[in-house]
Amino acid sequence: MPQIPTHAPVLWFTGLSGAGKTTIAREIHQELTNRGIKVELLDGDEIRAVLSPDLGFSRKDRDLQVQRLGYIASLLARNRVVVLVSAISPYESSRNQALSMCERGREIHVHAPFETVLQRDTKGLYKKALAGEIKGLTGYDDPYEAPTQPDLFVPTAELELDQAKELVMRFLEKELADAGI
Repeated sequence: MPQIPTHAPVLWFTGLSGAGKTTIAREIHQELTNRGIKVELLDGDEIRAVLSPDLGFSRKDRDLQVQRLGYIASLLARNRVVVLVSAISPYESSRNQALSMCERGREIHVHAPFETVLQRDTKGLYKKALAGEIKGLTGYDDPYEAPTQPDLFVPTAELELDQAKELVMRFLEKELADAGI
């Protein structure tokens, strides 16, 4: 009899602020909850507020935040909880390090062009950056290293929310089957 992997999948949603990471992750979370599948959503903003209020937005602090998210995700996944991480996680090396902590870590690039996220500006961050009220905004005056080979690419400027959700769910169905969930 083949050995079933013990870890659940970890889907790591990365992209600029306003690309749709958390919106899609919430939809997937609801779908899995409705199916009775153990799932947890780790939102980068929420985790930062609760577990990392001591961190700023330097590269070192951002890398540490991503490491913390990766560690928490790995703990949950090894207990067969599907994990959805929604975090900008701007640097490829720290994303790769966090994903390597997870036996079944998968990178999902939620992409929208800068013009689109600027229009959406869900948190008002781009408006503040344009006005000079904040510095170091990822994708504006701080770098965002887009994944070079994500496991899944979700172009949210071209897809409606239900289409983006369906794209991710089709990808996740295989991951769930491979994990025996």
